[in-house]
Amino acid sequence: MEIVFSEDCLKFGMKGHPESPERVKSASDFLKSRGYKFVKPKEALEEEILKVHTKELVETVKSNKFFDFDTPNYPDIYRYASLSAGAAITALEKEAFSLMRPPGHHAGKNFLGGFCYFNNIAIAIKNGAPDKKVLIVDIDGHHGNGTEDIFLGEKSVVYLSLHRSPYYPGTGLKSFGNVINKPLSYNSGNYVKTLEEGLKEAKKIMKPHLVAVSAGFDTLDGDLASLGLSVETYKKIGEIISKLEKPTFAVLEGGYSRYLGECVDNFIQGLLG
Repeated sequence: MEIVFSEDCLKFGMKGHPESPERVKSASDFLKSRGYKFVKPKEALEEEILKVHTKELVETVKSNKFFDFDTPNYPDIYRYASLSAGAAITALEKEAFSLMRPPGHHAGKNFLGGFCYFNNIAIAIKNGAPDKKVLIVDIDGHHGNGTEDIFLGEKSVVYLSLHRSPYYPGTGLKSFGNVINKPLSYNSGNYVKTLEEGLKEAKKIMKPHLVAVSAGFDTLDGDLASLGLSVETYKKIGEIISKLEKPTFAVLEGGYSRYLGECVDNFIQGLLG
């Protein structure tokens, strides 16, 4: 599996902020040492972003006319967010892993937040697989409230999220329609079983042509939204998803520990079987 990455995503951010350049720099260095092939993305076009987000949100980001405590208003952030969205499209096309930042699953149709400006995985699906049935598996420790907002009620998409609760953003407490939410308490010890159950429920709703993974690794023991998982657990997660036997791509969400590269490596190795 190839890694979609551009060092341009290291040009914004600040030290001390969890979503900093250092986290993906160290992860990319580790994955290069493991022999992964890297490919560069292109920026998503405005017309591609508008298939997911409102004109109002796009203009707000483009003009830097917003304030969100968790989602800093960096200079030229529209370009970086567009590049991350474009990387997700490339990941779908190549069945690859996008290691880009900023992440995306907290960005809804007309709102940003939680380090997210545009919803990368949604932009990839709307542009790269508009006629396919897609299962989104969100393994980030936080609920993807933006992804739920975008796809709720859409017949061609099922959204499955495993996340820590109670925790930011405070959503994802119940399942309804095409959305399957699995809130978990810290160190509950049943993550793998819950994932297997969630995938069974998803298949009852719809048999997908494509699997899209919102790959957050902040569930690692000691990380920002920890569920007590070990680095090795991500290999098991990848193995479980691979049993769906469908084309799969992944987009980085959270994951803020120094073990991010190892987590990604284990996840990919699990997917590859």
